[in-house]
Amino acid sequence: MGRLSVEEFKAMEKLAVVAVLDNVRSAGNVGAFFRTSDAFGTEGLALCGITATPPQKEIHKTALGAELTVGWTHYPTTLQAVETLKAEGYEVWAVEQVEGSVPLSDFVPQEGKKYALVFGNEVDGVAQEVVDVCQGAIEIPQVGTKHSLNVAVTGGVVLWHFFNGSRK
Repeated sequence: MGRLSVEEFKAMEKLAVVAVLDNVRSAGNVGAFFRTSDAFGTEGLALCGITATPPQKEIHKTALGAELTVGWTHYPTTLQAVETLKAEGYEVWAVEQVEGSVPLSDFVPQEGKKYALVFGNEVDGVAQEVVDVCQGAIEIPQVGTKHSLNVAVTGGVVLWHFFNGSRK
């Protein structure tokens, strides 16, 4: 299947995207982000606040070992993560349904830019104080009655968009 070894994966050039998890409650969702980040070769994860960190059985159950390949950092707060990533040259965007958000289909990642994408808590979404310090917000247009997706599903859709855009 042409799979990379752990060493090859760690050495390869990464997609200039960091997923920032803002107080994500479910370790299963965290594991799914590890697996998706591995699949699309992103730079890594910023795990914030109450977000679970490896090693943990529930993360491993979903990540299937991707927690060993994808780089991650834990921050006490999401604001600290955002401040650090901005200082490192990342453009920070909340993935959230807010006034003035950009539909994902209209968002074109620019070559040469580094992005940090903030994904929110399963109930409360991205904290307003975090949204307020982001460059903007991206949302996935939806037509159903719930107008929300599981955070890990959202991560898959959005990270695919950035991955796909980088390959053109």
